[in-house]
Amino acid sequence: MLTALRTVLAQRAISVLILRSRSFSSSVVPSSLERVGFIGLGNMGFHMANNLINAGYKLTVHDIDENVMKKFSERGIFTSKTPSEVADKSDVVITMLPSSPHVLSVYTGPNGLLHDVNQTRPWLFIDSSTIDPHTSRKLSSNISKCFLKEKKGSADKPTMLDAPVSGGVLGAAAGTLTFMVGGLEDAYIAAKPLFLAMGKSSIYCGGPGNGAAAKICNNLAMAVSMLGVSEALALGQHLGITASTLTNIFNSSTARCWSSDTYNPVPGVMEGCLLQGAMTVVSRLNSWPKT
Repeated sequence: MLTALRTVLAQRAISVLILRSRSFSSSVVPSSLERVGFIGLGNMGFHMANNLINAGYKLTVHDIDENVMKKFSERGIFTSKTPSEVADKSDVVITMLPSSPHVLSVYTGPNGLLHDVNQTRPWLFIDSSTIDPHTSRKLSSNISKCFLKEKKGSADKPTMLDAPVSGGVLGAAAGTLTFMVGGLEDAYIAAKPLFLAMGKSSIYCGGPGNGAAAKICNNLAMAVSMLGVSEALALGQHLGITASTLTNIFNSSTARCWSSDTYNPVPGVMEGCLLQGAMTVVSRLNSWPKT
């Protein structure tokens, strides 16, 4: 009996520590955020959706990969065959997709989130994809012209937040992402519990598209540092210094950066770096419009 009691107390203590470390408790999930739709269960979205579930949100998920959908359905999570079905079951919809065309398809395509052109059930749409600001602003404008099927408080129209993230797959899994958010500030404040359930911080960047713009700028700066670290490590190895030794020097000196201490470009130098299937920052810069 005493052993069983100790086990229960230990489990409760662990649960409290986990919730405190995430700065979020499932017991305070606002009713306006309770039913969350999540579309895009890839390298990032899979972990982000899991963190929302662990935080107490009721999720309905969708992905084109049926095997991934099965993993969620086996856990008792609702799955939908189309984005429109997700919208019909959700107060808030979060999308995490590869590029601008994918986002436009999910929102405005056949069976998309905006399938009923004039009315939507969700009062809030959050796009965490890395896309160009122009597409994000256009989409935000389209959503603001719709009406809600059911009024939420004083609002009679839905709104959108562009909220791309920084932290990569490791950050998504650990729940330590940083969200860069654009859109109405009131919507950002209301959605903050969602961001803190998936990450460690969120930063309000201003109006629609500003989150996407901030992500592009962040990616550019990081790409430059990544190229610099890559060239420096290549030069060092050519001159007879091992990549591990040089990385240790970087991380103890002024050259330290995310590309040296977290996402090192040389395979084997750091455990968990260059995850299979992960996209490079440089390739993500292709999301910037060419016109």
